[in-house]
Amino acid sequence: MALSKAEREEFLAEPHIAALAVAAGPDRGPLTVPIWYDYTPGGQAWVLAGKTSRKAESIRAAGRFTLMVEQSDPRIRYVSVDGSVAREEPSTPELLRTMAARYLPPEKVDGYLEMADSEHEENVVFYLQPEHWLSADLGAI
Repeated sequence: MALSKAEREEFLAEPHIAALAVAAGPDRGPLTVPIWYDYTPGGQAWVLAGKTSRKAESIRAAGRFTLMVEQSDPRIRYVSVDGSVAREEPSTPELLRTMAARYLPPEKVDGYLEMADSEHEENVVFYLQPEHWLSADLGAI
């Protein structure tokens, strides 16, 4: 059974790990990778990517991408949303902290940020304008 608009937006707003899918070229399937994301109901989802990463280059070339999140406990549910890139911006330390705090325990955030600053390339932020949704609640296991 499909989720209502409010249910799917609330589910997407929870801190699930998403699968990001984006076209990867004419002779390939989509690039599909796990990713942290953020979303507020009624707004645009956003993801971080290395500025020169294959993920970022693919998103720029396609101009759109998909996020899919799922859970299997206590109920099997999923939400998939795709749409166009509303905008791309340079990331900020505040956005990286927001994302890290969404997924990590508070005592791990500073250590993660230090590691990311020393080991990761500069990030950009892609904002997804939701256009198409698929969702289901398949019930309890």
